Amino acid sequence: MTSLPQTTKKKLGLVIDLDICVGCQACVTSCKEWNTGGYSAPLSDIDPYGADPHGSWLNRVHGYEVGEGATGRTVHFPRSCLHCETPACVTVCPTGASYKRAEDGIVLVNPDMCIGCKLCSWACPYGAREYDENHGVMKKCTLCVDRIYNTHLAAEDRIPACVRACPTGARHFGDIGDPGSAVSKLVAERGGYDLMPEMGYKPVNKYLPPRDRRDSTTSTFQPAVEAPDHNGGGDRATSFFAWADKMLSR
Repeated sequence: MTSLPQTTKKKLGLVIDLDICVGCQACVTSCKEWNTGGYSAPLSDIDPYGADPHGSWLNRVHGYEVGEGATGRTVHFPRSCLHCETPACVTVCPTGASYKRAEDGIVLVNPDMCIGCKLCSWACPYGAREYDENHGVMKKCTLCVDRIYNTHLAAEDRIPACVRACPTGARHFGDIGDPGSAVSKLVAERGGYDLMPEMGYKPVNKYLPPRDRRDSTTSTFQPAVEAPDHNGGGDRATSFFAWADKMLSR
């Protein structure tokens, strides 16, 4: 079985904001696009245009309905490897193919050593491991390890592809082991939490909880912007532009 490093110099991971994730799948497709030519390449697609398309996806987004009535909402939940501090997927590996890096805490799979036994997928309670049927090996999120250290890329691109592609800014990347990092501060401010902490694997990735819903069905506050008055005389266009001028002059 494979041993874990005593400590890691960094704890690189993702912080995902469930309040503003819209489930657009941009992170999913950008992950697939980058990694099918990167460290985990290739990522198989089996019958992609048929009745039962499937293959290897290192990041998936699930949607859940939470609450009922006026307080109900849809929560989009991205799921990938959490790069745990004590990952069972590593310690159960019989060949050493699955390992955790001491320099940054990233959990990886060496495809040249993997025998496709699937023990790691059974050990992972988060369902983060993907078996590539075409190549007979396990694959998983790498935090785009071949991208984040690539000095040939512009500095703003040296982040995981999923983070770079997110249109709402719901995904954040950094050293969660550094209390002064932007991601650690965000976790502290928003009450970020571990997924299934009772399992004891200490996930590095954190989730930010959805905020209380605020809209016309739940708000007790008056609208900040008053509506244009169409009853005060003049045509509709004139009253609209008078209202707009008033709003912009505040």
